[in-house]
Parts: sequence; C-alpha cells; structure tokens
Amino acid sequence: MERYVDQELKELNKDILKMGALAEEAIYKSVEALKNQDKDMAKSVIDNDAGIDKLELTVDEKCIDLIARYQPMAKDLRFITTGMKLNSELERIADIAVDIAQRTLEIAGKPLLKPLVDIPKLAALAQSMVKMSIDAFVKGDILLAKKVLLSDSEADRLRNTIQKELIDDYMARDGSTAPRAVQLLLIARFLERICDHTTNIAEDVIYMVQAEVVRHHPEKL
Repeated sequence: MERYVDQELKELNKDILKMGALAEEAIYKSVEALKNQDKDMAKSVIDNDAGIDKLELTVDEKCIDLIARYQPMAKDLRFITTGMKLNSELERIADIAVDIAQRTLEIAGKPLLKPLVDIPKLAALAQSMVKMSIDAFVKGDILLAKKVLLSDSEADRLRNTIQKELIDDYMARDGSTAPRAVQLLLIARFLERICDHTTNIAEDVIYMVQAEVVRHHPEKL
C-alpha cells in the first residue's frame, strides 16, 4: 500500500525536475543569445529568473512542510534534504545564466573577437552535467552521479583553454580587445561554475543513496 508521503515525494520530484529543466533552458538561451548577439533572448533569460526564484521558494516550503508533518527518517529524510540542496544549487545555476545574459548584453552589437568554438562546447557540457545530475537524483543512480563528478575536469580544461587563448592571443597583443575579451573570460568562468554546482548535486546524490560522503574525498570515487 502506498504511503500518503509517497505521493507528495513524487510531487517534489516533479518540481525539482521542472527546476532542472528551467536551469538547462536558461543556460542554453544565454549562450545562444551570445552566439547570435540576440539582445531579446538575453533579456528573456533575465526576465524569466523571477519565476525560477518563485519556484525555488515553493520547493523549499514543500520540503520543510514534509519534514514537519511526517518527521521522516533515514532514506526519506535524505531524499527531502537532498532535494532542498538541489533546489538551491539549481537556483544558483539559473542565476549564473542571468550573469551570462548580462555579459552578452554588454557586448551585443560589437563584433565578436573570433568565432565562438570552446564556449559553446563548455555550455553544452554544462547543460549535460545539469541533466545528468538531476537524472541521478531522480533515479538514485550513483554511477551517473560519479560520471558528473568525473566530467568536471573537462570543464576545467575548456575554461583554461578559453582563458589562455583570450589572454595570450588577444589581450596581450592588442589592448583594445580587452573590454570584449574580459566579458568572454567571465562567461567561461560562469559556465565552469555551473559545472561546479552540478558536482555538488552529484555528491549529494551519492550521500542520499548510500549515506557516504565523497565531498573532499576523491579517492572514494
């Protein structure tokens, strides 16, 4: 027989999936706006953030209410508290997408320094890591969570590649490129930070499933 709490936990799952989808969409749109110099799309990312903030508060309230009414133990408690952490991480990811959109507005209408190659790659990796981390939570999939953690080194590599190229090939050779290059440097850093947030989610998923702390303990992977 299904417990009353089970249906509410399913609803919580749906809300967190929605948060994940909105965060993924915000990342995608912010980078598409950059690639296409699309001010309207960048502004839509900024405008939509209020709805994501509202959903974050709703999810938090549901989690607190579930704990207060059911006083869950063990697995259920870990699921709810992990859901609260994921909710916070996803809201921060959406905020970072807003940061990218704001940087895009700063350089929109100005010629790009070069065709964008590595930034879209980093954005695609960030979106993939967000999706994998949410799927790992919903399915309780430790292997998928570990895949997220192991993907972080590629995010760091891409960020470093972008940084080196912008500094060595543009800013160091022509100081007039600095204003545009700095915005791209920030965008690369923002995307790498999104990947860092997904690793936090993956670590929390591993704890939720097997009550094992892997944060600060890479040897446990």
